[in-house]
Amino acid sequence: MVRVFVTQPIAETALARLRAVAEVEVNPDSSRVLPKADLIAAVKRCDILLSLLHDTVDREVLSANPKLRAVSSMNITQDRIDLAAATALGIPVTNIPAIVTDATADIGFGLLLAVARNIALGDRLFRQGVYPGSQSNHLAGAAVTGKTLGLVGFGRIGQAMARRARGFDMRVVYADPRRLSPADEEKLAADHRSFDDLLREADFVSLHPQLSPETRHLMSDAQFKLMKPTAYVINTSRGPVIEEAALLRALQRRAIAGAGLDVYEHEPAIAPELAAMPNVVLTPHLGSAVLELRESMAHVVVDNTIALIEGRAPVSCLNPQVLAKP
Repeated sequence: MVRVFVTQPIAETALARLRAVAEVEVNPDSSRVLPKADLIAAVKRCDILLSLLHDTVDREVLSANPKLRAVSSMNITQDRIDLAAATALGIPVTNIPAIVTDATADIGFGLLLAVARNIALGDRLFRQGVYPGSQSNHLAGAAVTGKTLGLVGFGRIGQAMARRARGFDMRVVYADPRRLSPADEEKLAADHRSFDDLLREADFVSLHPQLSPETRHLMSDAQFKLMKPTAYVINTSRGPVIEEAALLRALQRRAIAGAGLDVYEHEPAIAPELAAMPNVVLTPHLGSAVLELRESMAHVVVDNTIALIEGRAPVSCLNPQVLAKP
């Protein structure tokens, strides 16, 4: 029977389907990313690796087992997977469709509200016994309603953020190399800007580009200097879009007002100085952390895995040319 290793627990309904056709081993610890040495050890004893987005599947991992048949990934893109190495080794890498749009936009807007209105800070202080009084300015934050939201990248998630902004009467501007048609801009009540002009104009800069060599460190010292000192940056895309050291410098010199982050440049590590700042809200990559959605994602990964076991084409594959080889 085919042996499948799952790097962290996924929905039991999906695992039950997988166990019907394979011998399944699941790492039971959902509180931390599986260390690389443990991942390599697991790959050596499995035929198919079922990995999550946070798992780094590099050449060393892929080469640990010459008989590794596939990597079935719960990822939309190839982040943290050495796709070139997998292809060279003849290992198909499957992925899931882009089904996390609304969940990611929800967490993005949640971060925006939390950092602007000091929600996370207020929660932390109140638990410590601090109660400044209902009309004290001690925890007074920034307004959200009526402010300008700048969306960097205006694909699925950027547009979902724009729709949410309408409920707060926000003015929306966006920067994207592919400008929408006038009709679509009118429908979304969004105005196109150059990247630099957006940074100068927005009260909240929310990042939604795909990670690529061109977008790595898209936000660095020069970009933070363009932002208003009263503005906030929100990142739910990929960590390396922001140069974390530059963000830290901008916050320390009060060049910007704060940040709401769900992703990090060196994830899961983060600069301790950043973690200590009261005007920064941090979540541990919760973009798709909705139970119903995670169950749907797990079933797609299992669909792919079962297809590979049965010799059928998976739902989606990042290197389909490998499937054509005998």
